[in-house]
Amino acid sequence: MQNKFSMLKLQSGLSEEELAERLGYNSRQIRRWDSGNQEPRLSVMLAMQRLVPEVEAASEGNAFTFIDLFAGIGGLRKAFDAAGGRCVFTSEWDKYAQQTYMANNRDNRPIAGDITKVPVDEIPQHNVLVAGIPCQPFSIAGVSKKNSLGRAHGFADETQGTLFFDVARILKHHRPDAFLIENVKNLKSHDKGKTFTIIMDVLRNELGYHVHEMVIDARHFLPQHRQRIVIVGFREEVPFAWNDLKLPPKGAKVMKDILHPEDGTEVAEGHFTAGEFARVSEKYTLTDKLWAYLQNYALKHQAQGNGFGFGLVGPEDTCRTLSARYYKDGSEILIHRGAGRNPRRLTPRECARLMGFGNDFRIPVSDTQAYKQFGNSVAVPVFTEVARIMKPHVLDLIGRKPEMDLAG
Repeated sequence: MQNKFSMLKLQSGLSEEELAERLGYNSRQIRRWDSGNQEPRLSVMLAMQRLVPEVEAASEGNAFTFIDLFAGIGGLRKAFDAAGGRCVFTSEWDKYAQQTYMANNRDNRPIAGDITKVPVDEIPQHNVLVAGIPCQPFSIAGVSKKNSLGRAHGFADETQGTLFFDVARILKHHRPDAFLIENVKNLKSHDKGKTFTIIMDVLRNELGYHVHEMVIDARHFLPQHRQRIVIVGFREEVPFAWNDLKLPPKGAKVMKDILHPEDGTEVAEGHFTAGEFARVSEKYTLTDKLWAYLQNYALKHQAQGNGFGFGLVGPEDTCRTLSARYYKDGSEILIHRGAGRNPRRLTPRECARLMGFGNDFRIPVSDTQAYKQFGNSVAVPVFTEVARIMKPHVLDLIGRKPEMDLAG
């Protein structure tokens, strides 16, 4: 349970250093109060209570506030940061994803773990709720795996499938101006459409939001076929229209746009690339044994009339969807390296680029964890564009609030 100082600190969205400067104390003292090891003076608490409304009044650079649920490594946060939002709360249960998120968002604000354990009154007020609900219970691959193991999927999956209802309880309590929920395309067809019908019924009829949904392919922005359903809702009716999206032609970006050039035009990075020409490390090349296995596996399924097999691509191609299982064998995206040479996996840096993260994005975890994280992430440019067209309607609803309060 968070103490009152910690709650106010979360609501302010300020770092330890910023709070220390505002309150006239050092960062060490802020940490003592935040951890509950020491009780702050009454004057400090009064200052904190005055500070939160000041911060939430927001400067022109922070036009609205948002919370980041099931945050992963922060792809949706990057999108809403770019739209001028200020993140005031983050929830992500995976410790490795937390590590990557914190390495790239240095606001010194603790990340809440399991959202099911967080009381709604400990979540700060916000203008927009952003949630990338775990997709495994609804994805084609996830459902197939759970079926093979005799396990439940969808809403029957108690560990992940019901997390939508935690989003619903937060929406019900806080009534933010807008929300964005992201999931796999298969959410619409899961359980013959029943799952999606329940979700839309809760959002529209139980919670009263004006809801818009659309499937968007990341191939408009990146050299990757990656279809995701985007569900956007607003507290009041606004003239939101998907036609306002600016979607480049599919295939405008190809693999050479994200691959290491290996010609010395980029600086070698860690164990991904090395030497004067920043060549990709040989560790990413498939072994003879693995390459033979994947070829035989593909031939076997082709003979049975199945489409299973590896995805081999060159610099002018686009690729299949990067998945969280990429760390296992890399089979869905293998880079062709010419006749007589085994193909290679993407490096984690190339995976970051394939998901729309810049070269300055820090990758502080192992390759295995990085592959999982990028495979579970969102395609950042897609949601940057969605956040852009949401922003004017969010600001409109924020502007309506004083008028609505006076009318009430």
